[in-house]
Amino acid sequence: MSTVFVNYRTGDGDEVAALLEHELSARFGSEQVFRASKSIPAGSRFPQALITAVRRSHVLLAVIGRRWFDPRTPGGRPAVEDPDDWTRREIIEAFETGALVIPVLVDSVRIDRSLLPPELSVLADCQYRRLSMRNSHADLDRIGDDLSRLVPVLAKADTRSPLAGGTKDKEKKEKKGKDEGGTRIRTRDGLGQVGRDLSGTVITAPRGPVHTGSGAQHNGPQFNGDGMGVQYVDGGRVREIRQQVGRAAGPEDGQDR
Repeated sequence: MSTVFVNYRTGDGDEVAALLEHELSARFGSEQVFRASKSIPAGSRFPQALITAVRRSHVLLAVIGRRWFDPRTPGGRPAVEDPDDWTRREIIEAFETGALVIPVLVDSVRIDRSLLPPELSVLADCQYRRLSMRNSHADLDRIGDDLSRLVPVLAKADTRSPLAGGTKDKEKKEKKGKDEGGTRIRTRDGLGQVGRDLSGTVITAPRGPVHTGSGAQHNGPQFNGDGMGVQYVDGGRVREIRQQVGRAAGPEDGQDR
């Protein structure tokens, strides 16, 4: 059973309805969000499927775009006044069954009460939410937050809520568990962090050479020699400097002094 029913008019809010359903499904679970083209199985009788889904839903989101009032019947009558118009039927059914109806206005659209038939005039009194394509991320978050706060079933299913072990809450708990059980020490020269747990000493976040074996480890230039010569080692480069014992060097014979 779906908790949220996404209502829209074909040719007006198709893409917005799909975006809304996709984001809410990712947050609350696909089974919690109904959208006709996604939720009605092939071969099902869609009139009964639509009515049943509306009656079982806690919330109906009515997506209203710029062309929501434009469609006409073959006789020229506004579709919103036609008793057989499915967009209209779904909204009226939601009101009659006591579902929460939230208009979702696309971009700068406003509801013109004068264009609503008496059966839908209450729609203009419902507190709406706006979904702007320029600010869709924040607007979708706000709609999701509203649903999580208003509907207990969705609060428990919300992947961002601690009640459902949301991903953010889970990451905090995992990080806390890793930090507990020992002292953390930041090493010199940016090598990393040293701590302890039940298994022994642990080096985390290494950012330089870590010595885990035996013998000497050199992390910089080294000088070795026996007094007669010096060997300079820097990374892969090796140079030898030999020392000569004798008279001080000077101009050779025949050279001007």
